[in-house]
Amino acid sequence: METDKVQEIIERWEKREDLMIEMLHDVQSEFNYLPEDALSQISDEVGVQVSTLYSIATFYQAFSLTPRGKHQISVCMGTPCHALGAPIVVEALERQLNVKCGGTTDDMNFTLETTGCVGTCGLAPVIIVDNELYGHVNPAKVSKLVDKYKNQK
Repeated sequence: METDKVQEIIERWEKREDLMIEMLHDVQSEFNYLPEDALSQISDEVGVQVSTLYSIATFYQAFSLTPRGKHQISVCMGTPCHALGAPIVVEALERQLNVKCGGTTDDMNFTLETTGCVGTCGLAPVIIVDNELYGHVNPAKVSKLVDKYKNQK
């Protein structure tokens, strides 16, 4: 049950206000987003305003207030990646996953997004899947890459 898992996370961090970000990271890891009920539960248990939690959740890009897929795909849109084909890689991923950039697949397996420069310009264009970096990506490589993660449970 969601509330039990959230309670477990709150207890792990000893209901400490100074450890709210850690709690939010654990909730994000557990559910792939920050459910509204979880934020309310943390607010009640820790004694902070729910608006404070929303401020944190919207400030840091690591957090999402909407459900995200099991696998996060980020395409770098820094200048070298953009110039060397990142937009067509995004288009190929959109076709392969049947989802628009910024969205999550219906099966909740993938979330596709773009990101700013990731600092690996020599490997452009670059995509990151679940913190694993792939360089020199082109549309022909997209299908194989997606299949690798589709088959993971």
